[in-house]
Amino acid sequence: MHIGILTMTFSLPGCGSLKEKRQRIGGMHERFGRNPAVAVCESGEHNKHDASEWSFVVVAASRREVESQCSQIEDKIQRTVEGRVIKVTRELL
Repeated sequence: MHIGILTMTFSLPGCGSLKEKRQRIGGMHERFGRNPAVAVCESGEHNKHDASEWSFVVVAASRREVESQCSQIEDKIQRTVEGRVIKVTRELL
């Protein structure tokens, strides 16, 4: 069993309220939490309007599967989130 933690930090330029932030970042749980091998949470920048940090914990039988799943998550977020990804970290356990 292999575990990977993907953490992504976003800049949300022009975002003026927590409500707007949730609208722009919203749906992370629905998009990625459906997969039983992925756990999703907002892990930082909770009270900042113009920034957000999300972590994804991926579990799979092989390191290659974990890396593939992390890459798929990262690619999808790059295409769908209304903001800029400013930092990405991956940790394999």
